[in-house]
Amino acid sequence: MATVDFAVGIGGENGQGIASTGDILARIFARRGLNLNAYNAYQSIIRGGHTFLTIRAGDGPVRSMGDKVDVLIPLNQDSMDRHLRLMKAGSRVLFDGDKLKPGAPAAGVELCPMPMKELTKGNKLAANTAALGATLQMLGIESEPLEAVIGRQFKKKGDAVVAENVGIARAGYDYAAQHFKPFPFKAPKLPRPQAVITGNQATAMGGVAAGVKFYAAYPMSPSTGVLMWMAAHARQLGIMVRQVEDEIGVMNMVIGAGHTGCRAMCATSGGGFALMSEAVGMAGMIETPVVCVDVQRAGPATGVPTKTEQGDLWQVLGAGQGDYPRLIVAPSNQLDLFRSIPELFNLCDKYQCPGLVLADLLISEGTASVDPADLNFDVKIERGELILPNGNGEAENPFSGYNDNAYLRAGAQNAKCCCGHCAAETRRTGERAGNPGRLGFDRRGDS
Repeated sequence: MATVDFAVGIGGENGQGIASTGDILARIFARRGLNLNAYNAYQSIIRGGHTFLTIRAGDGPVRSMGDKVDVLIPLNQDSMDRHLRLMKAGSRVLFDGDKLKPGAPAAGVELCPMPMKELTKGNKLAANTAALGATLQMLGIESEPLEAVIGRQFKKKGDAVVAENVGIARAGYDYAAQHFKPFPFKAPKLPRPQAVITGNQATAMGGVAAGVKFYAAYPMSPSTGVLMWMAAHARQLGIMVRQVEDEIGVMNMVIGAGHTGCRAMCATSGGGFALMSEAVGMAGMIETPVVCVDVQRAGPATGVPTKTEQGDLWQVLGAGQGDYPRLIVAPSNQLDLFRSIPELFNLCDKYQCPGLVLADLLISEGTASVDPADLNFDVKIERGELILPNGNGEAENPFSGYNDNAYLRAGAQNAKCCCGHCAAETRRTGERAGNPGRLGFDRRGDS
């Protein structure tokens, strides 16, 4: 049972460094062994608008970002006006005392104004870093982990940027120690550090564990993170990654790769999957195992790229005209996504049909902590019945051909041919019509 459970909310506009602040907090909490769940609610614009990131952490299971905030960091007046009224007794609000006007908070809410211009030495984009240092001080977390994570976060920007941000974070930390009252609890430090992962990263890593060697996609939020991870690690992992002109091309390329025996995967969202439907049906018709991930977003039609929804079940159930076997899974969290991809590939290979994954924006773009030991890349790969250069080794003639009747004896009555003659023969005798040593249709039937 959890003894400590707290949440930090950071609000502002796009371009104010909210995502990087959330990443820093997540890494610090995870390195302390805390469980966490974080989500950044943003708008479909590069600058401006309203963005609000919530990160919740505790020493027990954390399955959502919750509905309360213990520390609010509003970086502009809009965020102050939106969220101050939601703060409860015992919470803290850290803000730029020179620029923001808080209004009247609820009873028990502690306002913590900070002289940001002085603490940041005039750096207008560093108020989040100073507030970050103050937050950790009030949570009872040492400053050294913050400095280490800042060094990692800004390493590519050079030593000068790292030193500047470390100094600002330390100034905010010291200011909070002198002027603000800490929380009555301290963020605990547990013996086993955690890893931090998003759902899109988990999907991509699940594909790696499954042995995926071809990945194609057209960038469509909120699934683009899978493409970005695959592209960043493609050369290292020996995976061919292609950004294609549209989703129709994506699915046909994936089917082509899968038809050659390569494990192939793609990811999209609801509107993109609508374009893939006919090709998904072709994968069912020609019995080609492929996996497609639908990261659901608000619909219908183009929908809302930055809002979550779970409205695509009927679409994937009915993808493509006619009736054909398909496998559909709906993972419940980031770790479940990682584990589901290899399992689904094994099933798709066994039953020679497409597999569809229903994720959603909240899981795929959300961040969670996981035990590194749970990210097992040494999973069992099961390819099902294979056509090898000398046959599958189990037919009457082990040196050539493929005995399709092995499927019928194994109980897969709906495998392979779907022509009327073969179906009638299967029902009558339990054996497939046609030459058992060849892969193909009986020519007396309707191919």
